[in-house]
Amino acid sequence: MSTTTVPGNEAIREASAATADMKLEVVVLPVSDVNRSKEFYSKLGWRLDADFSFDNGFRVVQFTPPGSGSSIQFGTKVTSAAPGSAQSLYLAVSDIVAARDQLIARGADVSEVFHPGAPGAHFEPGSSARVSGPAPEHLSYRSYATFRDPDGNGWLLQEVTTRLPGRIDTAATTFASAADLAGALRRAAAAHGKHEARLGHADTNWPDWYAEYMVGEQNGNPKA
Repeated sequence: MSTTTVPGNEAIREASAATADMKLEVVVLPVSDVNRSKEFYSKLGWRLDADFSFDNGFRVVQFTPPGSGSSIQFGTKVTSAAPGSAQSLYLAVSDIVAARDQLIARGADVSEVFHPGAPGAHFEPGSSARVSGPAPEHLSYRSYATFRDPDGNGWLLQEVTTRLPGRIDTAATTFASAADLAGALRRAAAAHGKHEARLGHADTNWPDWYAEYMVGEQNGNPKA
């Protein structure tokens, strides 16, 4: 006689939880002066999403960096962490030189672009293992720059041009901004030029080739 095992409620909840979307949307920054921080992030051109105050002294301010799916919050009665204690907050950019220039133009004090000469050097301010300049050939994930807000919360720009496999939803191809799309088109154009050189003639099917290259690049599997 065969039997059927029926999963218990706990097993069902665990299975359901394993497939539930959990999107990181907000990171809390500890600051000492809310208005000063609001002015700083406003000048960077980040989108102000909210500034709510309540009678009990609670206040929350939220900003979102351009093209980001995640935001930051700070305020009063928001966190007990020491102001300035948030460090190595990543900002992924497609062109680190352009992103650095933009931040400087908006008043941020940004370090020179560097790449780590030893693993983890990008987490070590002042390390002699930080090598000046972008990574050779702008290798994805390897070029950095840093800046801080008025309290010393530390931001880390990281240039990401090609995602490693498994880092994005393969069912969707999206670009956070027109600049990101333009960068992807430039990389596709450079790769396509090499493709045509191998062919020995112009590729009239270049739109499909570009599309496959750009989708593959986001999935971590760009065309050769």
